[in-house]
Amino acid sequence: MKRIGFIGLGVMGKPMCKNLLKAGFELTVFSRSASNVEPIVAAGAKAANSPKAVAESSDMVITMLPNSPQVREVVLDEDGVAHGGRPGLILADMSSIAPLASREIAAELAPKGIRMLDAPVSGGEPKAIEGTLAVMVGGAQADFDQCLTVFKAMAASVVRVGELGAGNVAKLANQIVVALNICAMSEALVLATKAGAEPELVYQAIRGGLAGSTVLDAKAPLVMDGKFAPGFRINLHAKDIGNVLETSHELNVSLPLTSQVMEIMQALKADGLGDADHGALIRYWEKLAKVEVRR
Repeated sequence: MKRIGFIGLGVMGKPMCKNLLKAGFELTVFSRSASNVEPIVAAGAKAANSPKAVAESSDMVITMLPNSPQVREVVLDEDGVAHGGRPGLILADMSSIAPLASREIAAELAPKGIRMLDAPVSGGEPKAIEGTLAVMVGGAQADFDQCLTVFKAMAASVVRVGELGAGNVAKLANQIVVALNICAMSEALVLATKAGAEPELVYQAIRGGLAGSTVLDAKAPLVMDGKFAPGFRINLHAKDIGNVLETSHELNVSLPLTSQVMEIMQALKADGLGDADHGALIRYWEKLAKVEVRR
C-alpha cells in the first residue's frame, strides 16, 4: 500500500493528501479543478487525467466527494476507477454517503476483483490539517488491516465498526449527535444572552460539567466571535442529515429531533446561510429572539 490514489481535492481532500505525502506515500491525484490539483502536485504528488488513470497507477484509491452521485460517477463511469483498477485494488470511500449506496457500489466492483471500504471521517478541516481525524470504517477485517497504516497517516482515531456500510452508519450517528449538540448550545446561549447574562461566562461555567462536550468547545468560541466561515458548511451537514432521514425511513426508525434540525437547516439555507459553518445554526434562534450571542 505504498501507491495511493486520491480523488476529490476539496476542503478536506487537500490537507488529507498533504498528510499522506508527509508520511511518505506515493500519491496520484485527480480533480476536475486544476487549481485544486496544483498545490498537491507542488507538494510532491502526480496528477492524473481521469479516475481511471488514478486507479491504473495505485494499490489503493481514496475518494473524498460530496455525496453518493459523485462517488458513483468517479467509480463506475466509463472513465472511472472500476475500469482502471486491477483485481486486488482497494477502494476506500472516505466521503459521507448513504450506507445503501456504499453497498450498491461495492456489489458492482466485486466482479472485477476490486474490494471496497466505506471510511467516512469526522473532525472537519482543522483536524484534516492536523492529521487527527476520526475515521469510521466498514468492510472486511483483512482489507481494513491492509489499509490501516494509510488511514493512520491522516487520523488520530481509526475504528472498524463492522461490515461494509457500517462506517457510514457510524457517520450518520455522528452527524445526529453533532447537529443536536450545536442546536442545544444555540438554545442555551441565546436564552442566557436574552436574560442578560454574559455568554462567555455562561460557557465557562457549564463547559466543565456534564454539559461540556467537544462540540461545545469547538463551536461556542467561534459563535461568540461571530466567526461563521466554514469549517463544515450547513449545506453539507444538511446533505448528511438527508442521508440520515433516508436511512431511517428505510428502517422505519422515527427521528423527530433530527427531522426538526433538517427544517432549521432549510430555513437557514433560505436565508442565504447554506455555505456558512454549521455553527451558524445559532442564527435561527438569534433571529427568533432578536438577539446576537457575542462576547
